[in-house]
Amino acid sequence: MRVTPISPERLVGLLAGRIHGLAHDERRLRVAVDGADATRPGELADALVEPLRLLGRPVQRVSADDFLRPASVRFEYGKQDPDALHDLWLDQGALLREVLDPLEPDGDGRVLPTYWDRESDRATRARYVELPPRGVLLLDGPFLLGRWLPFELTVHLTQSAAALARRTPAAEHWTLPAHERYRTETDPGALADLTVRVEDPRHPALVERD
Repeated sequence: MRVTPISPERLVGLLAGRIHGLAHDERRLRVAVDGADATRPGELADALVEPLRLLGRPVQRVSADDFLRPASVRFEYGKQDPDALHDLWLDQGALLREVLDPLEPDGDGRVLPTYWDRESDRATRARYVELPPRGVLLLDGPFLLGRWLPFELTVHLTQSAAALARRTPAAEHWTLPAHERYRTETDPGALADLTVRVEDPRHPALVERD
């Protein structure tokens, strides 16, 4: 395995170019930026928006955090159950139905940008938006790989267990076993099209498997 340091700016440029090069026809592209909160997947996804638009790609940002199941499901085994976090929190069906499936080649391109408000524990009642042809969906969140969700490109942000513990607030340390389980059972680094090590998110490094 080779680990090559890269600046955040070059990483964004590399990813934007790779996404843009996936298709030069009218297809819409679905890109996942997968990683624990401590790896800041949302920040990387946000940073890709403007470079992609400059390449002529309309962009729609979506966060998995807005596609959670109701509290009655998430907290069935308590509010700090790592297995429930891993297995139950994400409403995979809603994400497929409202975001990913409409971007299939025969889909209408109408996606729901948000679905569930975790604070109010109610549907967001967001309006559908249409992602034009050649558009790119950028989805960020944890535990996205190994679920048979359809993506044209997947990026996994990884940290060592020590870095993850150090960069996760103490009140959220109950989540650490879920991320360790994801690492050992799913092996997202092997599934992702591109893996980026972010021991310090300010100093990323590309991971290439031999």
